[in-house]
This record gives sequence, C-alpha cells and structure tokens, in this order.
Amino acid sequence: MAGSASGARWRAWLELLRWQKPSGRLILLIPAGWSLWLTPFAPPPVPLVGWIVIGGLAVSGAGCIANDLWDRRIDPRVERTRSRPLAAGRVSVAEALLLLLLCLLIALAVVAWGLPAASRGLCLLLAIAALPLVLLYPSAKRWFPYPQLVLALCWGFAVLIPWAAASGSLAGGWPLALTWLATVLWTFGFDTVYAMADREDDRRIGVRSSALSLGHRAPLAVTLCYAAAGLALGLAAGLRGLSPLGWLLGLIAAGGMVREGWSLRRPGLGGAAYGRHFGHQVRLGGLLLLALVLGRLP
Repeated sequence: MAGSASGARWRAWLELLRWQKPSGRLILLIPAGWSLWLTPFAPPPVPLVGWIVIGGLAVSGAGCIANDLWDRRIDPRVERTRSRPLAAGRVSVAEALLLLLLCLLIALAVVAWGLPAASRGLCLLLAIAALPLVLLYPSAKRWFPYPQLVLALCWGFAVLIPWAAASGSLAGGWPLALTWLATVLWTFGFDTVYAMADREDDRRIGVRSSALSLGHRAPLAVTLCYAAAGLALGLAAGLRGLSPLGWLLGLIAAGGMVREGWSLRRPGLGGAAYGRHFGHQVRLGGLLLLALVLGRLP
C-alpha cells in the first residue's frame, strides 16, 4: 500500500510538471534550438546544448506549476483541466510551492554554473527579467484580452538566453531580432489555437483569451502569425547562410504551418482537433530546427 501511494504521489508530481506530455516541453526548447543554430558560432558545443535543455525543462516546469497555482480554483470548472493534480486535490499547495522553488533553483544553477563564464552575468540578468512574466502569465487571463501575447513574450526569452549564452552578448543584429520575432509570432499563434479548445468554458467563467478576443478572425490571425514567423526565420537563416537542403526542409515546414492555420477555418472543429494542431506545431517547429541544423553544418 505504501509503495502504491508513493507511486501515485510521484505520478501526480510529474503531471504537475507536465512531464507526461513531452510535446509541451519540446515546444519551448525548439526556439532555443533556432537561436543556438543561428548565432555566428553555430553549431553550438554539445555541453551548452545540454545545459540549455536542462534549464529549459526547469523553467517550463516552473511555468506549469505557477499556472496551476493561479488557476487551482478555475481548473475544476474547465473540462480540459479539471483532472490536473492541484485541481483534483492530488497535490497540495505546499507541495506545488516546493516543486516550484526546486525548478527555479535548478534553472538558477544552470545559469550560475553550467553556462560559459563569459556569459553568465548577462544570462542571469535575462533570467531575472523573464521571471516576472513567467510567474504572472497565468494571471493575465483575468485582466488582459490577449494573455497569449504575454506567453509569447515569455517564449522570446528562450531565444535571448541561449543566444547570450553562446555569444556572450545580444549584439546579434537582424538575425537575433528576426529569430525573436518568429518565436513570438509562432507562440502567439499556437497558444491561441490551444485557447480555442476552452472558449466556451472561458466565456462561462469570465476569463479572457486571444481566441475569445479575436472571435471568428482567430483562424486568419493564426495563419498570418505562422506565415510571418516562417518569413522572419527564413530571413534570419538567409542572413546566416543555409544550404539547399536546409531551404527545402524549411519551406516544407513553413508551408505546413500556414496550411495548419488555414485549416482552422473548417466548421465544427472540436477540442481534439485543436490538440492535434498543437502536436503538429511541435513537429513542424522541429522540422524547422532540423532545417537549420542540416543547413548550417560546415
């Protein structure tokens, strides 16, 4: 019995971190990869990639816990989220706060001891700048009509911190600016789709989302975000130089994103369709990363 209870507790903690859903973790690490492979020093050293992955997982986990703490009284009223550990009472608030602190300490340790010494100060400043947005994003749905934009700005730090870690500065010019813009646009797009699944529950509860604020224009807005993100990342890659194979894979991925956005116009889409869309964006974003990796190999 004790072993069974301990196993259930561990599973609840993993669910709180969303580690049973790897797509949600990958979708944060993908822009970090775009950033690392578009710096002037690409390809990045393998140890640096490893530290960025660990830090990204820690920050992602902290964001998920903060989200569930903010929403622990809302989640039980939403079909998609009512079984989450905090909402269902399988994890206490004290346990969630302890896990949140642990994730933040791991992220801090990565910056303080894992990243190159020349870039640690700048990366620490960027991490401190990102923390308020990461912790406040879950509350944005209560006071801002486009909370997905706040998440998109959080995701932008997944470009800035790896770039600073690899190069020691943010003097990246247009390639850095375009990669950051591509990430913000892509994130706003896929998180708006994620919010489409909850529109009826959100409207009933009285919380806000870009899916509600955009209304029937949401599919068009998402499609335009994907198209602009693909264009921005393509321009960044063009400024750095990309092989024909990289261009081919990148065009396939960008075209797939636009097609996925346009398909949201079909009437009668249910929650499962929006979930599949999210999974498709992980694969298409990963294909864009593969295009950069293969296209920038020496």
